[in-house]
Amino acid sequence: MNPFAHSPIQLSGIAKDLAPVTPDDSADLPGGVAIGLYVVSGGSLSVVTVSGQTRTFTVPDFSMLPLGIARVLATGTTAEGVHAFMLA
Repeated sequence: MNPFAHSPIQLSGIAKDLAPVTPDDSADLPGGVAIGLYVVSGGSLSVVTVSGQTRTFTVPDFSMLPLGIARVLATGTTAEGVHAFMLA
């Protein structure tokens, strides 16, 4: 039994999936909004947040970013092994 099956989707709570991300300048994340990102190999990470802001971070290997993300941009992203914590 899944205790989270009927929970409303929000930007907090336990992730229901960890999905690999292919950075894309024109498309949002295919599963919707991520509640955070996990990065295997560090570098620059360019994202569009749920508030519509474009941000670029430098992250080390094996990083977790607890931030609502709508899109991971290809331009400006050198980090690899990006995965999205998804609620849906």
